[in-house]
Amino acid sequence: MRSIASAAIPYFLASALAALFGVLIWQDTALLTLFPLGLLLVYFAIYQTEKVFISLAFLTPLSVNIEEFTQSFGLFIPTEPLLFGLMLLLVAAEIKTPFLNKEIWKSPIIHAVLFYLVVVTITAITSSHPMVSFKFLLARLWFIIPVLIFGTHFFQKEKSRMQFLWLFVIATCIAILYTLAHHSMYGFGEKEGHWVMWPLFKDHTIYGAIVALILPIVVALYFSEKHSPLTQAILITLITIVLIGLYYSYTRAAWLSIICAAMVCLVVYYRINFKILAGIGVIALIVVFFKWDQIQMELGRNKYEHTTESFDERLQSATNVTTDASNLERINRWSCAIAMFEQRPIFGYGPGTYAFEYAPFQEPENLTIISTNFGDMGNAHSEYLAALSEMGVMGLVSFIGIVVAIFFSMITLYNKLPLSETKNRVLVMGMIAATTTYFVHAFLNNFLDTDKAAVPIWAMCAMVIVMGMQNKKVAN
Repeated sequence: MRSIASAAIPYFLASALAALFGVLIWQDTALLTLFPLGLLLVYFAIYQTEKVFISLAFLTPLSVNIEEFTQSFGLFIPTEPLLFGLMLLLVAAEIKTPFLNKEIWKSPIIHAVLFYLVVVTITAITSSHPMVSFKFLLARLWFIIPVLIFGTHFFQKEKSRMQFLWLFVIATCIAILYTLAHHSMYGFGEKEGHWVMWPLFKDHTIYGAIVALILPIVVALYFSEKHSPLTQAILITLITIVLIGLYYSYTRAAWLSIICAAMVCLVVYYRINFKILAGIGVIALIVVFFKWDQIQMELGRNKYEHTTESFDERLQSATNVTTDASNLERINRWSCAIAMFEQRPIFGYGPGTYAFEYAPFQEPENLTIISTNFGDMGNAHSEYLAALSEMGVMGLVSFIGIVVAIFFSMITLYNKLPLSETKNRVLVMGMIAATTTYFVHAFLNNFLDTDKAAVPIWAMCAMVIVMGMQNKKVAN
C-alpha cells in the first residue's frame, strides 16, 4: 500500500492543502497554528495508510461534533476530516495505480449503494436547497468511499478485521465508562440520562443505538474462539460494561432492537423457512386488521411514560401514543414526512432538507409540548421516512435496497461458511445481529449521517464483502 499511496502524493497534497487553506481563511486565521499538525497527519496518511484507517475504529466513538461548541457547521473531529483526507488519497491512488479487487463490484451491497448514490445525486440537483443536498452527498461519500469501498482492501487480512472490531468495542466502552461516571454524579437519574454522554454523543438516543450495536459484536468476540484466561476476563468485563451502559441509556429503542436482533439470529441459526415466516406475517396482519379497534382502545389506555425508572414500564411506554410526548412527537415528524412525500412524490425536497422543510406540514392536532412552530428541532426520526420525504419514492426504494442487500449478503455468507470455520461464522452472526439493531433503530431514528453509526455499519459491510470473496475463492 505504501508504494500505491506514494504515487498519489502530488494529487493528495494539492487537494488537501487547497481544502485546508480554504477552511482556514473562511473560519479563522488563528487556526494556522494547527498547520504543522495537519502536515504530520498528511505524512501518516500517506506512509501509514492502513494504520490510519484502522485507527478510525478507535477515534469514532470518541469523536466530538464541533457544532456543539461553535454553533456553526457540524463536523465530527477528528474522524470526518480524516475520512475526507483518506477519500482524496485513496481515490487518487486508485486512479494512478489501481489496487482494488475488481470482484467487489459484483457485490449486491456495492450495487445497492451505487444505486442509492445515483438517486441522491439526481435529487440533489432538483433539491429545494441544493447546497444542503450536495453537502449531504459529500458527507455520504466520505463515509462510503473510504470505509466501504476501500475498506475491502484493508480488511483482506483477518488480523485487520479483528483489530478494527476490538478497537471500536474498546473505544465505545471508554465512552460508556465516561457516561456512567458522569451519570453517577446525578444518581443515575432518568432526566440526566438524556445528556450525560455529551460531548461524545449528542443525546441518549444515538448513544443507546451504538451501545446496542456493539453488544452483539463483543459477545461474538467472546464466543468466536477459545481465549486465554486474561482475554476471557477482559471480554467478560467489556460485556458487563456494555450491559450496564445499555440499561442506563434509558433508550427504549435500544432495548427493543436487542430483542429483535436475538429473534433474527434465531431465524438465521435454525434456517427457518421464509414461507413459514411469511405465513406468520400474513396471519399477524389479518389479526391486526380485524382487531384494530380493540388495539386502538388498548393503546389509548396505555399511560406509561418514558420518564418512569422501571425497566418493564419503560418498555410498555413504547406503545403509549396518548400521553408520551416522545412518541407523539415522532408521530408528528412521521406525519410531516408523509405529507412532504405527497407534495413531492417523485424527487422529494432534496437530501438533507427535512429539517428545513417540515415546519409548514405540522398539523395542529399533532403538535406536542416539545414541538416548535419553526420546525428547528431536527430530523424525521426515521431513516426510511427521511429517504421518502427527501428523495421521493426512489429514495425509499434505494435505501430499502441497501438494507435488503446487506442482510442478503450477510445471511448468505453465514450459510455458505463451512461448519469448521467457527470463528468466522460466529463473527458474521454477530454482525448480522449488530446491523439488525441499527436498522430496527432506523424505523425510529436516523443516525447514518453521523460517524458513530456510519463507520461501523459500512465497515461491517466491507468485512462481509471481503469474507464472501475469500470463502468463494476457497470453495473454488
